[in-house]
Amino acid sequence: MRRAVTDAPIRLDRLAKSLFGSEQSGTVEALLAANPLLALSLQVDFVVPAGTVLSIPETVETPADRLTRPWE
Repeated sequence: MRRAVTDAPIRLDRLAKSLFGSEQSGTVEALLAANPLLALSLQVDFVVPAGTVLSIPETVETPADRLTRPWE
């Protein structure tokens, strides 16, 4: 797992997109899982403060299909 430090305040979804190329498919959840205390340090509107040290997972597991189909 590599480490990164935010140089400016950034929204969590935008951080995920800059690191993984997408803010979907479990990337935000992967950041939160790799950094258990991150949720406590988030500012208004899910902004990660400048100077926050983050652990960046090497891979992100795509969540399983979460759709509930009415015919199932």
